[in-house]
Amino acid sequence: MTDRSTESTATRTAADRSSTTKPSSKPPSSKPASTRGLGERISSAVGKASDEHRANANPGSKTAAKKASPNRKPPRRARLRLTRIDPWSVMKTSFLLAIAFGVVTVVSVFIIWSVLSAAGVWDSINQTVQDVVGGEDAGSFDVEKYVGMSRVMGFTMLVAVVDVILITAIATLGAFLYNMAAALLGGVELTLAEDQR
Repeated sequence: MTDRSTESTATRTAADRSSTTKPSSKPPSSKPASTRGLGERISSAVGKASDEHRANANPGSKTAAKKASPNRKPPRRARLRLTRIDPWSVMKTSFLLAIAFGVVTVVSVFIIWSVLSAAGVWDSINQTVQDVVGGEDAGSFDVEKYVGMSRVMGFTMLVAVVDVILITAIATLGAFLYNMAAALLGGVELTLAEDQR
């Protein structure tokens, strides 16, 4: 009775050892992402990106689409051509963005000027000019007469207004030029794909 129990225990342990030493049938890339090395994850991501690029370059190819997403249904892809841009919508959008850019410019110049004034940069410049030049003329020199707050902010607002006009005009003209070029050459081709998430 004891011989049989020891024999069955020995065969069980041998079977357990053989099952643990048997090589895994899964490929090394099927490990969870947390246990894989950095090199494997990078090469896997680059491979997926290149497969996705090939599938986007040829949306009609079913083999490229299957290779890009092997485990699930491949996303729908469509190759479209941008043949016309509406100049009115471009003008409205560029005008709004140019106004935002002008406001940011005015606010940033005001903040920079205030920080320089609070740091005593203008007083330091006045003192340096008095030390270098010397004499009675240098004693009355004040750099804020030339770069005072009102003068700098007035110039900044003028530049912001000119920028709004120029950006709006250039964007609208660019839309007209693109439409003419697209009428001759066919426009820019785009490949659109559904999001897989």
